[in-house]
Amino acid sequence: MKAQQEQPEPIQYGHVFAVTGDLAVQAIAPRDAEAMRTAEESVQGVQVPQASGGGFSAAVAMETAATYNQAVGAVRPGQASDAATKQGITVTQTAVPGGRIVTEFVAGQVVGQYSVADQAMMQQQQVEEDTSKVTIGEAMEAAALSAGDRPLEEADAAAIRAAETQAQGADEVMPGGLADQAWAAASANAWAERDEDKITVSDVLSDATTKLADDKPAEREDAARVVQAETYSDAGARTKAGGVGAAITTAARLNQEDDDDA
Repeated sequence: MKAQQEQPEPIQYGHVFAVTGDLAVQAIAPRDAEAMRTAEESVQGVQVPQASGGGFSAAVAMETAATYNQAVGAVRPGQASDAATKQGITVTQTAVPGGRIVTEFVAGQVVGQYSVADQAMMQQQQVEEDTSKVTIGEAMEAAALSAGDRPLEEADAAAIRAAETQAQGADEVMPGGLADQAWAAASANAWAERDEDKITVSDVLSDATTKLADDKPAEREDAARVVQAETYSDAGARTKAGGVGAAITTAARLNQEDDDDA
């Protein structure tokens, strides 16, 4: 008798966000993602995610996960998780000096957060910013274009995490950010049997600049750390052709040449 084929593991809330309890083990469902997108769009005067203010959008991660879960048959079209149905999905705003903090919740647990600066402050930052240099976020967007439909692997996720930490200047990444999305994608892809069911590099890194809590021009040290993370996690100890490490290395070189010409 032929053994029954195991169904791929769904992407659960705990795979993507730093949540606990019953929510952590529930699959992210299509109606959850739709409700989060609606809640985000209800924030007046803010286009989510807000690139100038910095941060990330939980809806982006939830939509990616829900699409995968539906593709592998883990959830039905229009299905909602029990936690989201019973405890709700909400978005709140908190005033802070210079702007406000927008926080996103599923079943009372934080799954997203981003800042929105006052318009005057944003204009001042835009004037002061050196727009001639390639940022880490822009380099990751270039990698999304180069990688095309290549499924995201563990080495890619390691490189994305290193890039995110370098961009925001901290060792810790924000819950639900690019790194969390990348690790969730790599984990899901390891279970997926068909390439068409796998989450691609471009799925995660498209519009990377809008998903980062902060961004900065790519430098040699940034490139070195990203390449080290990527090669360490690759079975052949190599960087991916057209991958994140290669893109940030190129950006750092261009920025250095710009400094030398100044």
